[in-house]
Amino acid sequence: MKKVIRNFSGKIGQPAGTLFHTGERKIGSPVLTVLGYDEGRCVRLDIKNLNECMELRGKYKVLWINIDGLHELQVVEDAGRLFGIHPLTLEDILHTGQRPKIEKFDSYLFLMLRMLSVGEGLEEVAEDQLSIVVGSGYVMTFQEKTVDVFDSIRDRIATSGTSLRKRGADYLAYALMDAVVDNYFKVLEQFENRIEQLDIELLEQSADAAFQSIYILKKELILLRKSVWPMREIINSISRNEFNVIDEISTGPFFRDIYDNLILVIETVETYRDIVIGMYDTRLAIVNNRMNEIMKVLTIIATVFMPLSFIAGVYGMNFHYMPELEWRWGYFAVMGSMFIVFTGMMLYFRTKRWF
Repeated sequence: MKKVIRNFSGKIGQPAGTLFHTGERKIGSPVLTVLGYDEGRCVRLDIKNLNECMELRGKYKVLWINIDGLHELQVVEDAGRLFGIHPLTLEDILHTGQRPKIEKFDSYLFLMLRMLSVGEGLEEVAEDQLSIVVGSGYVMTFQEKTVDVFDSIRDRIATSGTSLRKRGADYLAYALMDAVVDNYFKVLEQFENRIEQLDIELLEQSADAAFQSIYILKKELILLRKSVWPMREIINSISRNEFNVIDEISTGPFFRDIYDNLILVIETVETYRDIVIGMYDTRLAIVNNRMNEIMKVLTIIATVFMPLSFIAGVYGMNFHYMPELEWRWGYFAVMGSMFIVFTGMMLYFRTKRWF
């Protein structure tokens, strides 16, 4: 079962700003990648520490530093020292599993998002935290592990003449958020395929496995809703507020486009959630109806045999002075009366449409 809240027990009693990684180690060693670009140039470097990228700062219009893996605190500390990131922001970056949010600082804008992915053949959705720091001329991204959601953005940066190469760091932040939201649609497609398959399996006679899958799917949709809904507040905040690092005139409309896509994602999640809850209730109703049918048949059988058992019990008492015991046709008369009672009761049940 997925955890709704990560383990925060290790940070209890620690002062604010204390760096402590609360998530799981999802990658062997941190991977640091730097992309520097402007309209005419582009360079990509795989570095060992963040000091190597400082000489690129100022040489290019935009510098994108991506860090995969958060378990080594020194890397995050270096990022805060070199780019002037507040200790509380660094603390939030390391405390994975938090609610998506946006925070404004004097020199940068901090965004925390949830990334979702579904691998081939996987039953559950993988959830990772993405932290984005947008400053003047640079964007820093912190991921729990290496994912391919941003490969298309890297390809666009490597291609001359694209809009990414012509615009600033705020547009890169938009592109990253847009890729995250677009990936939500891929996850929803997986959900739709699973819902269609479960809908077929639901009506089968032996659908216990489908019932369990519906229960798991319902919990995953709750977690998906928990990850997506706060994004609405983030995009709203960017659209309505003035941030120093975001050009409201040139980049603002693009964030509003993300908002439209996000509303569609939220509505789709709510629709799937209602469908899955309906499937869950339908399965319970099918099980209850089947149980009622079984109980009805058993009740009819017990009711039919009650008078027959009474008759058989009366003539099984073996009293010596029972007139019918000495009668030649007594046995046939008792069996005939039992048959008449059985037939009469079955006809009565049939007229009442009890079976």
